Amino acid sequence: MSAQNQGQNASPLRLGIAGLGTVGTGTVKIIQKHAALLALRAGRPITVTAVCARDRRKNRDLDLSGYGWEEDARALALREDVDVFVELIGGDEGIAREAVTAALRAGKDVVTANKALLAIHGQELAELAEANGRVIRFEAAVAGGIPVIKAMTESLSGNEIRRVMGVMNGTCNYILTRMESAGLPYEEVFEEARQLGYLEADPTLDVGGIDASHKLAILSAIAFGTRPSFDAVEIEGIERVSIDDIRRAADMGYRIKLLGVAQMTGRGLEQRMSPCLVPADSPLGQLQGGTNMVVIEGDAVGQIVLRGAGAGEGPTASAVMSDVVEIARGVRMPSFGQPAATLARPQPARTAVPAAYYIRLQLTDKPGALAKVATVLGDAGISIDRMRQYGHSRTEGVAPVLIVTHKTTPEAIDHAIEALPRTGVIAGEPVELRIEEV
Repeated sequence: MSAQNQGQNASPLRLGIAGLGTVGTGTVKIIQKHAALLALRAGRPITVTAVCARDRRKNRDLDLSGYGWEEDARALALREDVDVFVELIGGDEGIAREAVTAALRAGKDVVTANKALLAIHGQELAELAEANGRVIRFEAAVAGGIPVIKAMTESLSGNEIRRVMGVMNGTCNYILTRMESAGLPYEEVFEEARQLGYLEADPTLDVGGIDASHKLAILSAIAFGTRPSFDAVEIEGIERVSIDDIRRAADMGYRIKLLGVAQMTGRGLEQRMSPCLVPADSPLGQLQGGTNMVVIEGDAVGQIVLRGAGAGEGPTASAVMSDVVEIARGVRMPSFGQPAATLARPQPARTAVPAAYYIRLQLTDKPGALAKVATVLGDAGISIDRMRQYGHSRTEGVAPVLIVTHKTTPEAIDHAIEALPRTGVIAGEPVELRIEEV
């Protein structure tokens, strides 16, 4: 039977969509616009049976008249005329978790864009899906329209993954690149991002690195065959990155990015999300605006770079539909690339891989001040690669000093940063940022 005839004759795959925000409305638009194309590609029609959202009366510029309406997502998940429950509500607890659990127990497949739910409850949900002969798919949960989940679970399945890293929060990347291009301080660009609607209702999810860490935990599980372990991610946001740091880093040939890095070492699984310096001419260094990028290193393939829109109606809805089409085609695979029961409990490990570091100090105008700084670094076993001192402020009597170290351990840096204020020649708190090789 031809794909065209299959699409015409096979029974439709019936969706129940919970959540009609940006992604939910985008998903409905794709289904309405590309119904014939989707049927050809999936081998069967894809239809929407019913939807639910908090406000039924809200104007969404979308014709929903042909769909049933449920006031409760759990009721939607249990409808007999729903084959796939599409959860686009968000949040790791409450109605989203309850409805997804109800759908799986009722024998429904699930597609979700909920990164927090998967990062925190992914193991439990993967086990539940497999126990009920169902799948839970979540391409849209990580990096918007970038097909990174499928790349790792399918295209790179012949590789032992060595390292995963990337810029996974478009809001943070927008703030950092905007600060650099406009020469504006963090506070001004943060407020600009808020006015543009780029920030979550709780901004710390973005600028605090939490949203991106949810994504990193999911990628780590797939890459290293471990249970998702969001609690083990070392998290630092971008709040303390100043316009001075961005300018000084540029002077030294770097850009600052909120970078997630995960790798398996002999000590255990290292997962960190923190502001890092990357070479300005590297793919990550050239990433502008709200774009996301994920870099994957495999033993056979080497390094590959995936770049694209990390959020937004179209890109994220595109990722939702890729999972829906996969289910329509009858593709069944474990949530994290291998059976949930085989996912190991990871041994969390604090980052120990040596790296060069950027250190910014406000040095007071005192004799021998620079020598005292060099002594502290030397006592910690840290050698200086490059150093640059800027002119003293006449009003404050301090001068910015920029230091780039040779490779050293995080423990050595911690020791030095703790000791530097005790020299009596440092004004304020020193700032240190890791320089990541990419």
